Amino acid sequence: MADETEGEGGEGGEGGGKKKLSGKRMIVFVVVPLLLVLLLGGGAAAYFLGVFGGHKKEEEVKPEPPKVTVFHDLPDILVNLNATGRQASYLKLKVALEHQEPLSTPKLNELMPRVIDNFQVYLRELRPDDLVGSAGLYRLKEELLVRVNQAVAPIKINDVLFKEMLIQ
Repeated sequence: MADETEGEGGEGGEGGGKKKLSGKRMIVFVVVPLLLVLLLGGGAAAYFLGVFGGHKKEEEVKPEPPKVTVFHDLPDILVNLNATGRQASYLKLKVALEHQEPLSTPKLNELMPRVIDNFQVYLRELRPDDLVGSAGLYRLKEELLVRVNQAVAPIKINDVLFKEMLIQ
């Protein structure tokens, strides 16, 4: 019976069996979820990297046709500047307008008297000192751009280009 007690000591063996079960449970409760997380993470990464053909929205978007740049020449503008001395000062400008709407050129031609009027009214108030240096030319260019866009709205003029500028 002592052997049987040792057999009952086998209950201690059953305790050893519990350790094996806890090892199996560890595999089931720790390793399997870890593998699932890794597989799901890898799948998500593959999807976002485009391995499965996902994220093709960027390729499906049709590229815009290239815009055509149109230059519209204005007639020469000659104005006398606001000079304080006896000697008169003159400004002669040759300007081109840059826009990207070729179909708006006829409408731009219709509005040209308004553009020229806006330019002349502004230019006559300038003093020769206002046009000194690159900063003066930049301010003049920006001011003319604002005025031309107001005059020809809804047509959008992108830039005013000086072809010739003479101050005398």
